[in-house]
Amino acid sequence: MTVTQRRGRKIMMTPGELDEFLTTQRTCRVATVSTDGFPHVSALWFAWDGNSLWLYSVVRSKRWADLRRDPRVAIVIDTGEEYEQLRGVELSGTVEFVGESPRVGELRAELDVPETLFARKNFGLDEMPHDGRHAWVRLTPQKIVSWDFRKLGAP
Repeated sequence: MTVTQRRGRKIMMTPGELDEFLTTQRTCRVATVSTDGFPHVSALWFAWDGNSLWLYSVVRSKRWADLRRDPRVAIVIDTGEEYEQLRGVELSGTVEFVGESPRVGELRAELDVPETLFARKNFGLDEMPHDGRHAWVRLTPQKIVSWDFRKLGAP
């Protein structure tokens, strides 16, 4: 994972800030490459395990079809209404598909952590409910860019 920012170093999140932000935020916007070459952006819940962003996607979605054909992705998580409150992260790289598709709950040790994190954060449960419609995609980012305009101070 590369956390490089040539511009905006003053507002870049520290590793601890980045981890806290990705752990507590709930919704991301996922940009995939459509068959016609145009971007397709969709909102999705996610889990962050400290190294990878885990997406639980409907397998019969345009997003899933796009990623199966071309696993390159860019993901944005951001928050804030006023300029001086804006914070966010852009992660990009190539996704990997993990587990069965669709996910029905087959035992997979590598899914224990993301499923527990996701279930607690998004459903308030200790175990992940499986509906036979979703499956896991993991992004271990090749590039991360972050911003926290609160670091600029009051104007």
